[in-house]
Amino acid sequence: MKTLRIILISLVALFILGCEKEPVSAVPEGMKLVWSDEFDIDGAPDKDKWTYSTGSHGWGNGESQNYTNKIENSKVEKGALVITARKEGNKWTSARVKTQHKADWTYGYFEIKAKLPEGVGTWPAIWMMPSFEKYGGWPRSGEIDIMEHVGFEQNVIHSSVHTQAFNHKIGTHKTNLDTFSRVSKKYHVYAMEWDPEYIQWFIDGELFYRFENTGISPTEWPFDIPFYLIMNIAIGGGWGGQQGIDKKMKEAKMYVDYVRVYQKN
Repeated sequence: MKTLRIILISLVALFILGCEKEPVSAVPEGMKLVWSDEFDIDGAPDKDKWTYSTGSHGWGNGESQNYTNKIENSKVEKGALVITARKEGNKWTSARVKTQHKADWTYGYFEIKAKLPEGVGTWPAIWMMPSFEKYGGWPRSGEIDIMEHVGFEQNVIHSSVHTQAFNHKIGTHKTNLDTFSRVSKKYHVYAMEWDPEYIQWFIDGELFYRFENTGISPTEWPFDIPFYLIMNIAIGGGWGGQQGIDKKMKEAKMYVDYVRVYQKN
């Protein structure tokens, strides 16, 4: 009887896994690949494509990690970029890799295939910031969050924009959230299409959220200037640390299979 129960449980698990959608690409028609990293060479991230933010000053959010450029915190292995937050004694180190001063874009389709870390206190993000602050400091020149996740809400994914008129500091930022299966156990494709008239997000090829250009002023739509890409794991902070940091957690990893940028011909 016990053996039969184990077999039934295994069959149910296989059925559930079989019903899960595979991550798919949904590149809009008329777009061509203009930049990518497939992470197929082991070692440090490609220095011609990526640089780092470093330091331990909380990054405006009261975060606990010290960002480094060490290979222990960001390295390419087995076909993926692995960003690792590590507990070293009583302190955390992590990585924040970015294309700043290497590559930036105005409009396009941005697609990242990633598997997220897990653990209460983690705060991974894939996002974009302006290369120059044409309209002033944050949030006046904008921020685009392709994907954000916090460890105390496992499997919940957030996408947002921040502007002077729409930002979380005043409770008006434009955002959406939903639950997706096993975001820390399997890869999902997180994508964003940025057009002069709208920004819209996709997860595994399906439309997730859309933000329209109101046409009123840069206070609502500062998204007509170049932005660069950022990927990181923060630890703690005003959002990620709302339920503390798991004291038993020793490390957390985000795996990135590829990053691809497309633009219209």
